[in-house]
Amino acid sequence: MDPRESEFVDRMGLIMERLGGTRTMGRLYAWLLICDPPDQSLTDLAVELGVSKTAMSTVARQLELTGMIERAPTPKREHRYRVVSGGWTHVMQVQLAAVRQTLDVLDFGLSAIEGDRPEQRGRLEETRKFFAFTVQDADEMLQRWEKYRDKSD
Repeated sequence: MDPRESEFVDRMGLIMERLGGTRTMGRLYAWLLICDPPDQSLTDLAVELGVSKTAMSTVARQLELTGMIERAPTPKREHRYRVVSGGWTHVMQVQLAAVRQTLDVLDFGLSAIEGDRPEQRGRLEETRKFFAFTVQDADEMLQRWEKYRDKSD
């Protein structure tokens, strides 16, 4: 890995950390974006990124569960990984599912507030409106993204 590639990999590690993942997740994902060949064995990844094979295996499984990377088919028993197209879209959809659950909880909260309690209802209603707007806007954004992506190809 040349110095600029190494800096890119490290910067993505910091970004992933800010997004709630680990630095190694970001570094692994970044390396898989730019490496050649595009699929890499756990051993190669561990050596290139300077982490243990055990740690690399754990991080690769975590990224695989999020839909960001996948195991590449191989005739050997080794595990090889590569970036999945649409991984960030999948991550966003998972996050939106949590936001939708928040709407359900806020609806329950509104049903639990009985009697004349306008201040409490107002706070809940504003919070619910925010989450409803977020879901609607994110759904529309993902649709625009798909059109943009398809048009760019």
